[in-house]
Amino acid sequence: MKTDKLTTDTRLGFIGLGYLGSRIAYRLAAAGFPMVVFDREIGKAADLSVLGCDVAENLEDLALEADVLLSCLPNGSAVKDVYLGKGNVLRNLRPGTIVVELSTIAPETTRQISTAARRYDVAALDVAISGSTTAAEAGKLTLFGGGERQTFDAAEPIFKAIASQWFHMGPSGAGVSMKLVVNTLLGLGMQAVAEAVALGVSLELPREFLLDTLAKTAVVAPAHVGKLATAKRGDYSPQFPIRLMRKDFDLIIAAADRLHLSIPATKAAAAANYAEDANGMEEDFSAVIRKMEEQALAERVMASAS
Repeated sequence: MKTDKLTTDTRLGFIGLGYLGSRIAYRLAAAGFPMVVFDREIGKAADLSVLGCDVAENLEDLALEADVLLSCLPNGSAVKDVYLGKGNVLRNLRPGTIVVELSTIAPETTRQISTAARRYDVAALDVAISGSTTAAEAGKLTLFGGGERQTFDAAEPIFKAIASQWFHMGPSGAGVSMKLVVNTLLGLGMQAVAEAVALGVSLELPREFLLDTLAKTAVVAPAHVGKLATAKRGDYSPQFPIRLMRKDFDLIIAAADRLHLSIPATKAAAAANYAEDANGMEEDFSAVIRKMEEQALAERVMASAS
């Protein structure tokens, strides 16, 4: 396995150019890394060609060209399909290649990919991402890594281009495990903020002042502060889509159930998230603020009518 630190001459392959993946790929291309990219939607990959990236016609071609392969995919089934299924990426990587898998997936899936990678003399890291599209554009993500420490340290030049901080959490699966811990607080905290806003509005506090003041208190996490500002404007355009928060809630609850761990508050927050996601709109996960406000208003109307 490679343990020498990578350089900006290292040729990268990048698979998956969605909300976060596209922004991460842009940061890497802008940092000077030679890169070949692939996405099932050809237009997304073509957008990166203006920065000098090559566009692969298929996953096999991309795998053969990459010294380091990064992927940012929507779910575990997509990851398994790319590496172990029809994509057959692991079989086509050269020995000594490093895989940096950025997707939020189950720890078991990550360990499965890592075990399979070793059979081809490929080192696989799970490097889970914490941060919104805004943070990705600014290169201010937080990364949680799992896998061999030497390989993680060797990838530092890549991390510097996309993140403000990165942490090696332990062996394979540890990175995505930490992401599930962090997103438990993210989702649960968002529901708490939504309920607090609904209470404040119901107590007839001026909504604008309520949201502005909440954002300045010590009890609101930095990740939620910006959501109060966008909620004040009624802007729920997706920085972190609610469907992805739902996927993460599914992973969190599955992990807890497997461990026979009781997480009642998280399950209640997940239920509210699921109900809002069921609207089928591509909105930010903070849309639960609007949901709780609307629910509070409906309940007040019903109470006054009875």
